[in-house]
Amino acid sequence: MDAPVVTDAPLADLVVLDLTRALAGPQAALMLGDMGARVIKVESPGGDDTRSWGPPWAGDPGPGDPHDSTYFMSANRNKESIVLDLKADDDRVVLEKLVARCDVLLENFRTGVLDRLGFPVARLHELNPGLVIGSISGFGHDGPEAGRAGYDQIAQGEGGLMSLTGVGEPTKVGVPIADLLAGMNLAYGVLAALHERMRTGRGRVVRTSLLAGVVGVHAFQGTRWTIAGEVPGLSGSHHPAIAPYGMFASATSPVQVAVGSEGLWQKFAPAIGLDAADPRFTTNRERVAHRDALVAEIEAVFATEPAEHWLALLLGLGIPAGKVRSLDDVYSWDQTRSQGLLVDVDHPAYGPLTLAGSPIRFEDNPFSGGRRDHRPPPLLDEHGDAIREWLDS
Repeated sequence: MDAPVVTDAPLADLVVLDLTRALAGPQAALMLGDMGARVIKVESPGGDDTRSWGPPWAGDPGPGDPHDSTYFMSANRNKESIVLDLKADDDRVVLEKLVARCDVLLENFRTGVLDRLGFPVARLHELNPGLVIGSISGFGHDGPEAGRAGYDQIAQGEGGLMSLTGVGEPTKVGVPIADLLAGMNLAYGVLAALHERMRTGRGRVVRTSLLAGVVGVHAFQGTRWTIAGEVPGLSGSHHPAIAPYGMFASATSPVQVAVGSEGLWQKFAPAIGLDAADPRFTTNRERVAHRDALVAEIEAVFATEPAEHWLALLLGLGIPAGKVRSLDDVYSWDQTRSQGLLVDVDHPAYGPLTLAGSPIRFEDNPFSGGRRDHRPPPLLDEHGDAIREWLDS
């Protein structure tokens, strides 16, 4: 007999007040919403800045028609929108009511802005002692550079990530990874604070930053400096500490290979006609030291056949390998859809849309993020009246 399907999303009992804009904060709110939390997105009268970060746009807007960028669509599914002018007395009263009714408040204002609006932490906890407050800044909420504005590419550079990425010159990651990491870290910290609240009955402030997100993923590159005193440089498409591990040209398109153990090397080398006992390549230490020669020999072999030949051969032997897919290929790939990584929604203005889904799945629950009813990103103030009615009920 099949196990029963769980239809209640894990965070369905939580209400999140999202005061954030752009990407880092909205990413945190998105993650909580994907797992069932009710997310109420407060927007200024002009809307979240990312609504205008196009082209491309959702749909084909005409003069006077609602239009939102596909950028906005990427970070705001499963949210409701209400417009509040936080400098207006009446709208600050609405915000007070929201604070009192919510479990979590997320904000990414510059340090001190909420205080000047009349909502310092003490006031928020006076309104709701159990409120968990999640706060994102660019470079941290204290320290000598706390006041700096946070933008993704600046943080990628200042946090050292660009010094590791690219060939020939520092290169940013192709997605706003500092923003995304900060949002992920905030969601993680908020859930920890909510768990703590079960014991204490009180909320707390959780803080993170774009800088912290980037430094927090240095991994082995960071300990190369902190322990070994090595300053890492650009690593391009090859692993700086493992060989062969990277992207190799073939007769057609690139092939990626990850020979991450000596056992795999003993299988890989003879499979493509190399001598596994060549003294330059017998251990990973030697292979890293002679990486240029090793890459040249592998690519000379790979140049004799198309990528499909090498992928079939290597995967058949259990050697990790893959191709470099374009995004249209990724989103049409059966494996992507099988993992719940795409969700289909019906937008009130733009019709059927396909969005990226949650990367989280729960056992015995077939829905992306555990949520059955994924909702499209909202129109500006789409839910304002309904939210006000709820607050007054």
